[in-house]
Amino acid sequence: MSDKASTATDTKGEDMPDPIEVRKVAIESVTDASGLARLIDDGVIEADRVLAVIGKTEGNGGVNDYTRILADRAFREVLVARGSRTPDEAAQVPLVWSGGTDGVLSPHATIFATVDPADAPRSDEPRVSVGVAMSEVILPEDIGRPAMVEKVAGGVRDAMKTAGIQDPADVHYVQTKTPLLTLDTINDARRRGHDVVTDDTLKSMDISNSTTALGIAVALGEIDMPAAEQIHKDLSLYSSVASCSSGVELDRAQIVVVGNVRGIGGRYRIGHGVMKDALDADGIWAAIRSAGLDLPERPHHSDLGDRLVNVFLKCEADPSGSVRGRRNIMLDDSDVHWHRQIKACVGGVTASVTGDPAAFVSVAAVHQGPAGGGPVAAIADLG
Repeated sequence: MSDKASTATDTKGEDMPDPIEVRKVAIESVTDASGLARLIDDGVIEADRVLAVIGKTEGNGGVNDYTRILADRAFREVLVARGSRTPDEAAQVPLVWSGGTDGVLSPHATIFATVDPADAPRSDEPRVSVGVAMSEVILPEDIGRPAMVEKVAGGVRDAMKTAGIQDPADVHYVQTKTPLLTLDTINDARRRGHDVVTDDTLKSMDISNSTTALGIAVALGEIDMPAAEQIHKDLSLYSSVASCSSGVELDRAQIVVVGNVRGIGGRYRIGHGVMKDALDADGIWAAIRSAGLDLPERPHHSDLGDRLVNVFLKCEADPSGSVRGRRNIMLDDSDVHWHRQIKACVGGVTASVTGDPAAFVSVAAVHQGPAGGGPVAAIADLG
């Protein structure tokens, strides 16, 4: 796809955000942040310019997945040790961790940082811009309800402004981390005279993700404000760019908006596509093409060279219990939760496309892409 085909926001004549550097690093152990440290030590990025980190950790992906907390601590310690931020200031940097690298998926982190405009390639073509924001506090009783949709939508709009993105069509990826319900927060709500949407803490992870996705879709004009009874139920409502994760680490939505802006400069461009089902490799290739890479009609991962930085996907077991007319037992399996099965499946499909098992594949995708499928974002290095 030609750069000239994009309608990316043109911010000439306005305050231009700094260009962006995007790098993917391996996580070699649960507490390893050496990849981030090397990027800083080698002068690729500056610690104080890191805007956000989006990564996969090797835990169980559940409510009690401690690997997210360990990775969070390790990366924030590097930001403090190698920069001038205080621990409190470093705590404000969105680090979005998705637990669970089932199958061939490999633990890794994608780091977004600003660079000095004088050091970045100049271009009037669409190039990546990133905006981050925190929503208002999301109370336990908000989760799964319109109040959470509204709070997330407000945060997304704030992040777009930070990124210099005016047109929602120029947003290709919105990654969030939101709170889920725990026994403590459920009891807190009840002490204050409120009920919660569910007592099942694992189910609350899915509901938090789906509610957040609707907030993203509302902010970007993909849907109108949903009614309470549509949340986590009306699967015709979804965002094509939302990737929502949840955990116990925070009490509000951490929001990272990634899109394209003309004139910002830099080497990177983002695009997106949609997987129609768990086997839809063409949806992944569509996202990669959308990021500006010219590919043959029937591409192979060897056609990518080193130009693909990373892909980011959400996935969900099809509620029909089948894929392409063939029955599966993911939703009936009492031994291995379907979260882990679908993640491993889509992770394998993704790695076969990109040739790289270090891909961001996250589960619980209700309202994120069509039922049984999910959104895909791709970031390319255009040099």
